[in-house]
Amino acid sequence: MPLKPPPLRNDCFALPPGVDWTPVDAALSMLRQRLSPVVAREDVPLGDGVGRVLAEDILARRSNPPEANTAVDGYGFAAGAVGEGDVVLPLVEGRSAAGAPFTGRVPEGAAVRVLTGAALPEGVDTVVLDEDCAVGEGEVAFRGPVNRGANTRKAGEDVAEGVTALSAGRVLTPADLALAAAVGHGALPVFSRVRVGVLSTGDEVVEPGRTAAPGQIFDANRPMLLSMAARFGYEAIDLGHVRDDRNALRARLDGAVGAVDAILTSGGASAGDEDHVSALLRETGALAEWRIALKPGRPLALGMWQGVPVFGLPGNPVAAFVCTLVFARPAMGLLAGAGWQAPVGFDVPAAFTKRKKPGRREYLRARIREGRAEVFASEGSGRVSGLSWAEGLVELEDGARDIEPGDLVRFIPFGSFGL
Repeated sequence: MPLKPPPLRNDCFALPPGVDWTPVDAALSMLRQRLSPVVAREDVPLGDGVGRVLAEDILARRSNPPEANTAVDGYGFAAGAVGEGDVVLPLVEGRSAAGAPFTGRVPEGAAVRVLTGAALPEGVDTVVLDEDCAVGEGEVAFRGPVNRGANTRKAGEDVAEGVTALSAGRVLTPADLALAAAVGHGALPVFSRVRVGVLSTGDEVVEPGRTAAPGQIFDANRPMLLSMAARFGYEAIDLGHVRDDRNALRARLDGAVGAVDAILTSGGASAGDEDHVSALLRETGALAEWRIALKPGRPLALGMWQGVPVFGLPGNPVAAFVCTLVFARPAMGLLAGAGWQAPVGFDVPAAFTKRKKPGRREYLRARIREGRAEVFASEGSGRVSGLSWAEGLVELEDGARDIEPGDLVRFIPFGSFGL
């Protein structure tokens, strides 16, 4: 039976007394402190490891390279026998090639043919390149001096046996698989993939491609959120759509227990008459209505449903997208055992003008053109086309800003969020 961590506490999302508007950094800090892995550990073949989260440190079982070798095609010898000026050394019979090392010892004052990647024969500590040599009958000539160790690689100069090659919590990349293979691993200890259920709510929402009646909108959130969860490396599970019916919503959430490790809902996260997600979480006594000081997307309902964390996202697609990137993604990283994954941004000159009021953080849909950050023509959170247009977000700090073209702003590419 795979070892699985204990479940989260039922009050892990509770806000401190007296908190009303929650600054973004405070909300992120609370999530970081209160969440922990909820998935079991398992072993997978090396080739199945990409995108998985390492459950424990990977130690090098073998040094890389395992032995001293040559970095080029050329001729190997002991540097101590070579001085300045023209050098002529007799060649010993045979050669050292990758996978077919030279057997025996090369006498001091002699040289041997070596090929790239070949183990250095005993008695050889230096290699001179083919291009720098003239070869005659049984001898090789080149010009000295030659630095000891030239064109060679030391054993373990990349990774030494016994050291940590990859750290627990790392989301494995193709390059990581290469490193794990190089140091002797054919299987890897990883966490099970977090199973993320995605659920849409609301009478106004209709399945994409069907006929929409007056007052109805197509469900843009569910395909967006399912694909985001999959791009984050999780198992995305479609929980469908539920109308504004509290009993139906309760049944759908009950049915998801045991099948998912976390739930993303969109819509019904505020405190209105038809906001059934927050109402049901309130009934369980495990609701935290986080009114986040950010634009877009202020209401965020967080709670537990029979031990499963629920992230109640705003119904507006732009707000749901931003809240998923800013809050749900790093939180789910903790659930997955990957630790806290803060996105990497960088400062670039603005290609826009904006006057920002103090009091909340803002995220603008943006892209880089000619080294400057352009922002979408409209900040309206109903403009879904801006998400498709954008290549990242410009993050504006909580305080007031008067931005003119050329001022530095922080741009976070979608790739930094794992998209």
